[in-house]
Amino acid sequence: MNDFVDGIKFIGDNSGLLWHLTIKHLELTGAAVGIALLIALPIGIWLGHLHRGSFVAISISNVGRALPTLALISFGVAILGIGFLNSMIALVILAVPPVLTNAYVAVEGVDRDAVEAAEGMGMTPLEVLLRVELPLALPLIFAGIRIAVVFVIATATIASVAGGTGLGDIIVDQATYRLPGVIGASICVAVLALLAQLLFALLQRAITPRGLRVQKVRPGRPESAAAVPVITN
Repeated sequence: MNDFVDGIKFIGDNSGLLWHLTIKHLELTGAAVGIALLIALPIGIWLGHLHRGSFVAISISNVGRALPTLALISFGVAILGIGFLNSMIALVILAVPPVLTNAYVAVEGVDRDAVEAAEGMGMTPLEVLLRVELPLALPLIFAGIRIAVVFVIATATIASVAGGTGLGDIIVDQATYRLPGVIGASICVAVLALLAQLLFALLQRAITPRGLRVQKVRPGRPESAAAVPVITN
């Protein structure tokens, strides 16, 4: 308990340093997640629209999850050297799997009756994708983005071993900041991850149409609406 109190005191005594490193941490997270979205979203959405490529989506997801981020950073040092770029690429590889998997599953799982109704109205395949499939798939797609953001925030701490700046600078440098510094920075990372989880969960709920939300079953009445599957961890 005393160590935790010392960690809180470290936060109060070094608020300026922690604020600066938090901004750097978020910059690295934003860059990694942004690039992951540019790569994974189009692939996942298009494969889901075609109802093909499940093997590709699942394989990429499994490979990305199996690769340890620290090993990727260490391998990248030999090619890219120490710095921001090396750490960012490793975190991009971490963020791609949940985004790609959720995008594919979300679009591929859209109710076929809704798609066929849109096609019967004369919509082109692109119009079906943009006006029917994407709006219905958006909540689950957003869940994948939320998972990726939390993963990257939590993992970006190890980027400091290869020159990436962030809250990990304090965590990996116990010789300088001692145990209170490690605990204080770890608390900051945990708070960032929890805030990101809460913020994106609220945004996900806000963009989910009321009819697609999980409905509670009232006593004595059958369930009338199907729940939309949402990956939460």
